[in-house]
Amino acid sequence: MSEKQLSHVEVLVIGAGLAGLWAGIELTKAGIDFVIAEKSGEVGGTWKVNRYPGVAVDVNSFNYSYNDVPYFKWTRAFAPGAEVAVYADHLADAFALRPRIRFHTHIVEARWDERAHVWRLTLGDGGAMTCRYLIQAPGGLTQPKRPDIRGLADFQGAVMHTAEWNDAVDLRGKRVAVLGTGASAVQVVPNIAPSVAKLTVFQRTPIWVMPKMDFEISPRMRWAYENIPGAFAATRAVTSLPSTVFFRLGTIHAKRAPFLQKTAERIAKRHLARQIKDPALREKLTPHYGFGCKRPVISNEYLTAFNRENVALVTDAIDHIEARGIVTRDGVLHEIDVLILATGFNVFELGNAPPYPVHGSGGVELGRFWHENRYQAYEACTVAGWPNMFLLTGPYGLGGRSYLSMVEASTRHALRVIKEAKSRGATSADVRQDAHSAYFQGILRRQEKSVFQNGTCGGSNSYYFDRHGDAPAMRPHLGFEISLRSHFSSLDHYEFRTAPQDAVDARKPRPVAAPSEMSASA
Repeated sequence: MSEKQLSHVEVLVIGAGLAGLWAGIELTKAGIDFVIAEKSGEVGGTWKVNRYPGVAVDVNSFNYSYNDVPYFKWTRAFAPGAEVAVYADHLADAFALRPRIRFHTHIVEARWDERAHVWRLTLGDGGAMTCRYLIQAPGGLTQPKRPDIRGLADFQGAVMHTAEWNDAVDLRGKRVAVLGTGASAVQVVPNIAPSVAKLTVFQRTPIWVMPKMDFEISPRMRWAYENIPGAFAATRAVTSLPSTVFFRLGTIHAKRAPFLQKTAERIAKRHLARQIKDPALREKLTPHYGFGCKRPVISNEYLTAFNRENVALVTDAIDHIEARGIVTRDGVLHEIDVLILATGFNVFELGNAPPYPVHGSGGVELGRFWHENRYQAYEACTVAGWPNMFLLTGPYGLGGRSYLSMVEASTRHALRVIKEAKSRGATSADVRQDAHSAYFQGILRRQEKSVFQNGTCGGSNSYYFDRHGDAPAMRPHLGFEISLRSHFSSLDHYEFRTAPQDAVDARKPRPVAAPSEMSASA
């Protein structure tokens, strides 16, 4: 047991990615004291970590900036990842957030103090701090998922996950294998294909690929967006229509409007037919599950990469990996020099959501609660029994034009609750269990009309689904409803309380166990 000086802040934001930065901006505007805890040494989160060849947004750039802080410096309709990282720096600098960020601060545990009405955070270095309100923005795509394949550790060549790209590995002239055909593989494959000696892509499940309406944003266009009122907003509205219709409306109302799903599938199949002439190869690349069950992608280059003589698609299941390469179940050894794992991330899984233990009222741990009782959150933001805690990327949160729409709505909801608590002189705000349960049941009823429950998702192997058979990533509300609810949902659904006068002073130093001791006693 070691004593560390506890520091206290009104609001602690976990993570300095785009979500955490937005929370900081809104807290700054509201005049509320806060600190952002970031485990790395820079802002940007996912967009600073992911540096693989071809990394870019798969939502058009016009819809990938916050409403109140539009960004006019994108060079393409689908911005490369490096430009999104610059946007993160822009947010941090424009709102003077860096002095508020504690870099290299790793949260390893959070516990709700039911008497003092504060969150007590244990840090990775054994230190600790407290906060009245906790805003969780650690990012949903932070823990790379590695495949459970026998012999992976035996491979003697270079191995790297797309989220942990090693620039020191020279791919030129090498025999390279890519495991996976998700969003990162779709970007990596065409970017490395021209320089490698041979590229073998191992596909478990084909993916729906839509045409990419990409183009260069000229300096003249950027000037117009910044200086002509309404120009940027109009472009944003027009370019959001395809994703709104097919990726949102067509997904969450698949049973009511099945023609939208079928139309999207026809567009994708025509795109595939134009790019792949070999019927056998085209069949291998054709999904046999419904559009929207698995995250669709947008690309004009991925499919055509398979027309190259040095690129091969393998659909036979992998049996094991050995020192020289990958052995498929048909007994063929595919010799390789470099293995790239484009196998995605842990998402709604125990140990990732949340990425560290979060003990609420009665000591109940949030990850375990979700694991056993299904992922759920009121307005995708709060959970009954975890007072003063707000999720910016919570269950059933993704909706609207992009990821940023979810963050805007959740941040708005969080600040409304915090401000209401302050106005009442309360020190604790917890969503009522009846309101929480009613909201969750409403979400489940709506999801019954979605693509996830219309019987077309068999064989999709989608990370959208969890162990309960639910799809807790997607919110079955359209963007305008999400926005309205974040502005006007009833605050009477919360129970506001005030800590007793003799409660422990949150700012007073007190002994705190080192992380290892805390884990052992938890």
